Amino acid sequence: MQLGRLTPRWTFLTHHARVLLEIARSPEIRQREIADAIGITERTVHAIVADLHEAGYLTSERVGRRNHYSLNTDRQFRYPTEAGLPVRRLIDTFSARDLPTGPPHQS
Repeated sequence: MQLGRLTPRWTFLTHHARVLLEIARSPEIRQREIADAIGITERTVHAIVADLHEAGYLTSERVGRRNHYSLNTDRQFRYPTEAGLPVRRLIDTFSARDLPTGPPHQS
């Protein structure tokens, strides 16, 4: 996994979270584009999308030659310490950085 700089030994977000965020940013993204964006194989993306689908975090619909993904942002985190919180919170947190004018920085 090479992202242009030295790759850290670990990160705070899992590959599942990163795939979910890429789909949230672009619901018609191709799995190859997700793989390239986060530095994992297309096969790994395919397995993660299957996991997320099976767990109810996303659905997909074939539109022409592409999939269109829909997220279930009310679905809750699975790990006991985050259980009860919707994945929408993760998506909102990381999607805010993509906005042209985000909320003002507070010190």
